[in-house]
Amino acid sequence: MELYFKLLEVIFPVFFVVGIGFYLGKKNSKIDTSFITYFAGNIGTPSLIIYALNPANISFEIFKSFFWYYLVAIALFSIVGIFFLFIQNTKDIIRELPPFIMPNTGNMGLPICLFAYGSQGLGFSATISALIILCHFTLGVFLAARKFNISVIAQSPPFYAIIISVILLYYDLRLPIFVENTTFLLMYATIFLILMSLGIALTRLKVFSFKKAIFSSIARVILGPIIGYLLILHFGLEGVAAGVFLIQCSMPSAILNYLVGSIYSPKKIVDNIASMIVVSTLMSFITIPLVVFFALKYFI
Repeated sequence: MELYFKLLEVIFPVFFVVGIGFYLGKKNSKIDTSFITYFAGNIGTPSLIIYALNPANISFEIFKSFFWYYLVAIALFSIVGIFFLFIQNTKDIIRELPPFIMPNTGNMGLPICLFAYGSQGLGFSATISALIILCHFTLGVFLAARKFNISVIAQSPPFYAIIISVILLYYDLRLPIFVENTTFLLMYATIFLILMSLGIALTRLKVFSFKKAIFSSIARVILGPIIGYLLILHFGLEGVAAGVFLIQCSMPSAILNYLVGSIYSPKKIVDNIASMIVVSTLMSFITIPLVVFFALKYFI
């Protein structure tokens, strides 16, 4: 029974805040979320990265290893995505690949790992989120536009936050207390706002091809954790590291895939991406509790 209460403690806050956003989005279809996007991208996410990726939560060696482990996961997600798109006779596999390989490790994965495993889980999950952020502004843009744009990552504050965090980890430099407290407050504000914006986004993104979206979402929220579990066995991960890795592999497609695609890809491609994000997120409301239950039972 204690395990079920722990599961409720982990899952309920995240889904409840998403529900608040969904309610607000339904009540006011014109609610402006541009402030949340700007705050999260320029202030909140960099603060979250700097707070989570500091020597108090994780070491440089663990960061380096986990970064590599999830990079392998991304490679396997890519292979699965290409296969699923190929058997669906997708014409533009390159542009529709991002939602398969870049899950929502920040908006949903990070707070779930935080509530499940505390500050240590936050450090592990932030390493994965940092990698996904880098992928969005490099690989994601490359796939969506079919060309590399260095200016995108050069203008991204989270990119510089990652660099600062890696330097702090490498030299084992602790944050001054006033910086730690400030980034702590901004981190929790960011988690709340981006979870709420996820709920709002679910009221706006439409499903244009339900059958295709269901099929594609299986690759994301069902095969994702299976790949994660196999890699846990392969790399010999245990405890918190294994639990966080499994949870982060089970996340649905990230909304940032839609935002990047809407800038660089044709409308039909963006519609397919939006469909997969909505369906995979809705499916994850069922799959994530199961994955977290498994993680809390066997990786603690």
